[in-house]
Amino acid sequence: MNRRKFVATLGATFIASAWARKAMASKTAFLAANAATQASNASPRRYQSNWASLTQHATPKWFEDAKLGIFIHYGLYSVPAWAPTAKLTERGEIDWSKFRPDLSDWFANDPYAEWYMNTMAIKGSPTWKHHIETYGEKFSYLDFIPMFNREAAKWNPDQWAELFKEVGARYIVPTTRHHDGFKLWHSEVHNPHRKADQQGTQRDIIGELATAVRKQGIHMGIYFSGGLDWSFTEKPIISMQDMYDHVPQSEEYGQYAYALLEELIRHYQPDDIWNDIAYPQTGNMPQFIADYYNLVPEAAIDDRFAMASKQPEHADYTTPEGVWPNKIVDKKWESCHALGTSFGYNQNEGPEYMLSTGKLIEMFVDIVSKNGNLLLDIGPRADGSIPELQLSRLREFGKWLRVNGEAIYETRPWVRSEGKTRDGVPIRFTQKGDSLYAILLAKPKTRDIEVESLLLKEGTKVQMLGANGNLSWTGSGENLNLTLPNEMPGDHAFAIKMTPRPA
Repeated sequence: MNRRKFVATLGATFIASAWARKAMASKTAFLAANAATQASNASPRRYQSNWASLTQHATPKWFEDAKLGIFIHYGLYSVPAWAPTAKLTERGEIDWSKFRPDLSDWFANDPYAEWYMNTMAIKGSPTWKHHIETYGEKFSYLDFIPMFNREAAKWNPDQWAELFKEVGARYIVPTTRHHDGFKLWHSEVHNPHRKADQQGTQRDIIGELATAVRKQGIHMGIYFSGGLDWSFTEKPIISMQDMYDHVPQSEEYGQYAYALLEELIRHYQPDDIWNDIAYPQTGNMPQFIADYYNLVPEAAIDDRFAMASKQPEHADYTTPEGVWPNKIVDKKWESCHALGTSFGYNQNEGPEYMLSTGKLIEMFVDIVSKNGNLLLDIGPRADGSIPELQLSRLREFGKWLRVNGEAIYETRPWVRSEGKTRDGVPIRFTQKGDSLYAILLAKPKTRDIEVESLLLKEGTKVQMLGANGNLSWTGSGENLNLTLPNEMPGDHAFAIKMTPRPA
């Protein structure tokens, strides 16, 4: 894949990801990390606030096993819920090659609704025009606060948690504050650039959500905008260079960001921290990470603390955004992806701008086969309701996982991720225990299929998940001939289980 397509935005932005470099780790390092994970699970160690100590931390097993998380972009931007639209590629990715190298045309026409505060400040942009026509020139972004609080009073966290359980998510990552600096929890840390009634929500959204999802056995993570806070800057971001320049490096901001993170981990003890857009040099990063790892023994952090800064590139996993690799990557990674292009709810996104259920499942299987997790985003309305287009896809996705989850959860990549049948049906492989799973990404035209370059041992038991009985099979040179069930289980992607797996 062209490196340009691996541009990973630093949370709704576009700083080139360091994940591709980390992906070159050797197989030996990969196995060593797994061994270290087992050791850390057995006896949590104490971490010191230095990189030699912190880099000994290994990705927790729960994160390796989880495969599916739910990203939640919910905040003041959920009130206007507006942005221009942009279509995804046939593969379902953002095509960064369509934009100028400095991405100035992206920022002026930003399809990320959660960037509303920035884009409305770019004079002449579609969002600027929409805001003036809808709310008037004197209506500021912070004037959405009472509207959001009024609508958020209707939100039911248990309904979200029950839905996430139904979908099959193993963890969630809600925004605690986005780049607009508006906090979704009851914080005692005062933003010096905001009035008392502009600090955050009336409800403790993060606390209530943590309680609700943990009742469902779901891991609670948090998103934190460490590198951007638009209350500390005056001009909008209009180019890539602005992105780097807008990371505040003052002592004031560093101490503020550090205090917020320390407060969050002590209040909620999240299992995962998804930091965005780097982190200030003045923010005492090694001390915070040591505090976090010592407080939450099976914690995980992403790779965005270090990006666009001089911090060491320590992370438990990497985070390509809107794109994903076309081969197995040994270092654990997670692709965050919206159901459309925008992460926050964008009322302009109709079905033609969103992933179909089939495309979503195909993308997910492809990601898992290459050692990735999918962090699938939802953008609720201001009242917490999830738009029907998003809801229908989530429920269909969950229905598929209830049949085929065995081929997904707790699996690891096989020796190769991809294959195909003789008539061109694409296949993705996963493995668990002594079983190999071959997931057909499309429904074959006939019951009798031939899988290329797959040799099974004599006596291998072959089944299709969701169907009764064993499948008859024979070897044909280096290929596998299979007879599929009369009725295929479902409409999207079909998992074939083979035990024992090939050598």
